[in-house]
Amino acid sequence: MSNGRINIVIVIVFLIGGIALSRLFYLQINRGDYYKAMAQGQQTSLSETEGERGEVSFKGGELLAMTEKQPYLFLSPEEIEDKEKAADMLSPIIDKSKSVLLEMMSKEGSFYEVVLETIAPDKASQITDLGLEGVHIGYKTKRYYPQESTASQIIGFINENGEGQYGLEGYYDEDLRGKTVLEKRETNPYSFLLKMDEKDSLDGASLTLTIDYNIQFMAEKLLKAGVDKYDAEGGEIIVMDPNTGAIIAMAQEPDFNPNNYKNEKMDSFQNSCVQKLFEPGSIFKPVTMAAALNENVVTPDTVFNDKLGYKQFGTYKVYNYSNKVWGEVTMTKVLEGSINTGVMYAESMIGDKKFYDYLKAYGLFEDTGVDLFGEVSSSNKEIKKALDNKIEVNFGNASFGQGIAMTPLQMIRAFSAAINGGKLMKPYVVEKITRAGEEKEIEPVTIRENIVSQDTSVKLRQMLINVVEKGFGHLAKVSGYWIGGKTGTAQVPYTSLRISKSGYSEHTWQTFMGFAPALDPKFIVLVKLNNPTATKTSEYSAVPIFHDLAKYIIDYWQIPPDYDDTALDKK
Repeated sequence: MSNGRINIVIVIVFLIGGIALSRLFYLQINRGDYYKAMAQGQQTSLSETEGERGEVSFKGGELLAMTEKQPYLFLSPEEIEDKEKAADMLSPIIDKSKSVLLEMMSKEGSFYEVVLETIAPDKASQITDLGLEGVHIGYKTKRYYPQESTASQIIGFINENGEGQYGLEGYYDEDLRGKTVLEKRETNPYSFLLKMDEKDSLDGASLTLTIDYNIQFMAEKLLKAGVDKYDAEGGEIIVMDPNTGAIIAMAQEPDFNPNNYKNEKMDSFQNSCVQKLFEPGSIFKPVTMAAALNENVVTPDTVFNDKLGYKQFGTYKVYNYSNKVWGEVTMTKVLEGSINTGVMYAESMIGDKKFYDYLKAYGLFEDTGVDLFGEVSSSNKEIKKALDNKIEVNFGNASFGQGIAMTPLQMIRAFSAAINGGKLMKPYVVEKITRAGEEKEIEPVTIRENIVSQDTSVKLRQMLINVVEKGFGHLAKVSGYWIGGKTGTAQVPYTSLRISKSGYSEHTWQTFMGFAPALDPKFIVLVKLNNPTATKTSEYSAVPIFHDLAKYIIDYWQIPPDYDDTALDKK
């Protein structure tokens, strides 16, 4: 080759090289930032990421609500090279025909085809072990309630939109739900996730409850058996620490399974302990008696003469149960025999205005503030109206728990204030909130103090021991322990049955309020049965249920006995 031709070739090479270098300089230097950003945009994306919902556990650590990862199977047809082989290996594991799988694998341009919405964990592991290109196991989160119907009205549930409904799920929804952020994700050319930032800090708070799993389980078991035995329409049990307001158990029948809430009746979702009003009847008498003792207008030994078996209010007569005439009785005997006229006498000695002030101090015109969704309360306007218009009969009825409405939780809180030295406590269900490793302890909250004195509470507790030892609460006795309590059987107003009619029906609420050990109460229990028809009074329905639950708690907590029952019998 001549020198001229060689020079021409060299010039052409240098020209091509120069053009290439010039183009590279333009792309990498002048336009480098632009193309770098474009590449990053193709390989990264902004995605909305939400942390996991927090767990809820009982006092002892048993899980009540958790978020589990549910595996599912999907394909990326564009990634699958040997579709025949993949279909052959996959078909027998998931019980789908090879032809169906091949059809899904043959979709051009697709990187995401869901084969199974859910798949068993063992089968998911089998598929992962195959190592097939383009065959993937994904995970979606699902709220799961491992205890099923246990404490269902306490926990509530999560709806399809991930929103907390009822119970703790509703009340603590903002705390439990994970935080949502825009997050940068790196992907491969097929848009599958390669890397993402840690999200531990996005997870919702976890809750530890005051609820004891074993006591909750036993309360539900006894309540369910009682509803069946006494042919009741339903019922509730609350176990609480009367000194702090910590709720130890809260049972309801009927209950529901929050894992299958779509198949349940909506009425079952409501927590009747905080969302339904009732008239408590005679379990309210100790609350009235405490006010009278505190005002020093009666003592446990004050004598009242029941001459007629009723009290006259203008044209109205308010009778004792079964119209019984008791004659001369002490205030202690008034509670033992659950004598309406006797407690109306105590209220009259207090005076309607002062008694109204006590009702207000006991928190009966306001919410308790409990940390559960949808709490209701009654303003009890009729009582205020009666005060303004000097309608004495309303106060007579209210003194023994008729004509005044409240929730079971309001009732047990007021009763607790009467026996604990006059402290009105805020009931609570959550004792600890944990977020990102940091724990927040929930301390008891006193709403009011000195509603009644310590001396008044001591006298009342002794009177209520007599109700169990000598009165209608005798079936509540637990050998070796002083038990205090009060029975209650209240007529149900037509309005509570959703009947537009004044007055009271033949339906009843049968209740028992008991506490132990009576001289130094560690727990208080409210048992309520809704219209049991197998027995007329709570003496033979709610009281036996209380006995069995109280005996269980005493044994479970290993509470030392008050006295040697054998030695006492010999004496």
